[in-house]
Amino acid sequence: MKKYITLFIAFGFVMQVIAQQTPAPKQTEAITIEGATAHLGNGEVIESSLIMFEDGKLTFVGDSKMKIARRGKIIDATGKHVYPGFIAPAKTLGLVEIDAVRATNDDDEIGDLIPHVRSLIAYNAESKVVESMRPNGVLLGQIAPTGGLISGTSSIVQFDAWNWEDAAIKVDDGVHLNWPNTFRQGRSWAGEERGYQPNKEYTKQTQNVIAFLKNAMAYGNAASKEVNPTFAAMKGIFDGTQKLYVYADGEKEIIDAINTLKANGTKEIVLVGGYHAYKITEFLKSNNIPVLVQYTHNLPVFDDDDYDLPYKLPKLLVDAGLLVAIQNSDESNFQTRNLPFYAGQVVQQGLDKETAVQLLTGNTAKILGIDDLYGTLENGKSATLFISEGDALDMAGNQLTRAFIDGRDISLETHQTELWKRYMGKYEGK
Repeated sequence: MKKYITLFIAFGFVMQVIAQQTPAPKQTEAITIEGATAHLGNGEVIESSLIMFEDGKLTFVGDSKMKIARRGKIIDATGKHVYPGFIAPAKTLGLVEIDAVRATNDDDEIGDLIPHVRSLIAYNAESKVVESMRPNGVLLGQIAPTGGLISGTSSIVQFDAWNWEDAAIKVDDGVHLNWPNTFRQGRSWAGEERGYQPNKEYTKQTQNVIAFLKNAMAYGNAASKEVNPTFAAMKGIFDGTQKLYVYADGEKEIIDAINTLKANGTKEIVLVGGYHAYKITEFLKSNNIPVLVQYTHNLPVFDDDDYDLPYKLPKLLVDAGLLVAIQNSDESNFQTRNLPFYAGQVVQQGLDKETAVQLLTGNTAKILGIDDLYGTLENGKSATLFISEGDALDMAGNQLTRAFIDGRDISLETHQTELWKRYMGKYEGK
C-alpha cells in the first residue's frame, strides 16, 4: 500500500512540474501602467507613458504628465518598456510538438490540393512549445498547415487558452499555397546529380494550380447544390474575405505566382518567404503585395548572393516601400521565440528601431487582417501587451516582468523556466 501511495505522490509531483500554466482569468479590475517607455507598434514612442485598460480593452494611451485619474491597480513601470504583443505569422505552432517524433506532428495531411483542411481544429493550446513563446513577448500567432501545393487553411490564435475554441481570434483567415520551384535540389539517392537541377515538372505543376483555381471559381459561380468542400474552401480568396498566402522565393516564381493568381480571380495575396523579392520590389509595389519575409538568422542560398543578404533583406524591402513583417516558417517551432531578435538583427543593418518593432506588431497585424484589435497600443484596441526590463529586440534587454492578453494577466512560467530555476539552484549550491 505504501508503495502505491509513494508512486501516486511522485506522479502528482511530476505532473505539477510539467503541466502547462493555467490560462489567466478574465480581467475584472482596471489596470494602469505608468512611467514606461511605450513602443506603440506604429513607429511612435512615448518616453514616459500612461496606459490604462479595462475589460480587456485599452482605454487610454498617452503621456504620464496628463492630468487624468488613474484607474484600478497601478503598476509603476518607470525605467521599463511596454510593447504590443509580438505576432508570429505562418507557423505550425501547436501542430508540431517534437520534430523527430512523428506522432506529435499534425501539420500536413495527405493530398496536394487540400484547402478545406483547417489547421485550427488540430491546434494544441496546451503545447509546451506554444507556452515557451510568451516569456519573449510572442503572444499571438497564425497557425498554418504545410505540405503539398495548397496546404490548407490557417487561423490566428492567442497563446493563453484551454483549447482551440478559446484561443481563436480570427478563424480561417487564409489559404496557403506553395508555388512550385523552377529548380530543385538533385536527389543523390535517386541517382541524380547534386546541386540545383531544373524542375522539369514546373509547367505541369503550375497548370495544376491554374486548373484548380478555375474549377474552384466555376464551382462558386454555379447554381448547383452539390457540395464540394475542397472548392468551397476557396470561395474566400475570390470574394476577398480570405487571403492567399503564397510561398515563393525566386524572381520567376514570385512573378509567375502573382500574375497567375491575379489573372484567376484572387483578390488578396501575401508573399511568404520572398528571398529574392528585393530584386522585383517595383513589381510587388505595383501589385500591392505585402511580404512575410523569412527570418534573418540564416545563410545566403546562392554563391553570388551577398554574404549578409538574409540579415539585411527585411530592410531592403522596407526601404523599397513595401509592407513587411518577419516570419520563420522554415525553422523549427521552438525558434519562433527568437522573433524579437530577428528584428533586432535588422536594426544592426541600419533599420530604425521602431520600424523594426513594426515588423513584429503593427505591420504583421495589418497583413493578417487583425489590425482593428491587435498590433498597436491605441485606445479601443485589445490590451495585449507586455512590460520588459529593457529593449525587447535585444537578448539582454528582453526580460519580461508582466504580460497581458486581452487584459488578462498571464503567467510567464513555462516548463523551461521551471527547469532553469531548478538547475540554477543546483549550480548555485542551493
